[in-house]
Amino acid sequence: MDYIGTHEELRRVYKTPEPTAGSIRKELTRLDGHCRSFIARSPFVLIGSSDGKGNADVTPKGDRPGFAAVVDDNTIAIPDRPGNNRLDTLENIVVNPAVGLLFLIPGMNETLRVNGEARITADAALRERFAVEGKPALSVILVTVKAAYMHCAKAFMRSELWKPESWPDRSKLPTLGQILRDQMAIDEPAEQADRRLDADYKATLW
Repeated sequence: MDYIGTHEELRRVYKTPEPTAGSIRKELTRLDGHCRSFIARSPFVLIGSSDGKGNADVTPKGDRPGFAAVVDDNTIAIPDRPGNNRLDTLENIVVNPAVGLLFLIPGMNETLRVNGEARITADAALRERFAVEGKPALSVILVTVKAAYMHCAKAFMRSELWKPESWPDRSKLPTLGQILRDQMAIDEPAEQADRRLDADYKATLW
């Protein structure tokens, strides 16, 4: 199998967009009113990052709509909640601030992409600003925006992601307890593992 290894080879497969093309012109260097409105309505964002050695990671962040706040035209604040303490994204940001964000709104096929540089703060006042049910955020990721633009609907149209009739029957898929039991060789019944996971979710959601 041959692999594409240069920009020239890549552009022999894909056309080079004209500087006046909409896909180029739509990129903003700041958050306008539409970006602000989208972020305010989004309950879910994917954060792409990489460490100093080029190892990449994508992590989901979800909360109530508007949980990520626009501080100003060039800054987004994203609270971090209790998790598994792997800290893949946070560890990456410490050594490499470059991040890519993908904001989603349920039922909407278009998404908002934001590229920029991130920093992490444990500022008490800012953490308290993002408190939920009396529990402050553990830390806050501040992203300085370098580029922002709307991404077209084709991926969601092709996948039919928001169409319930296209979804698989969940009862025919393994539970997380079953998956972890098999992957980690845990000596615990899957049903018990699922009950333990459900209890942990409820206790540490925020």
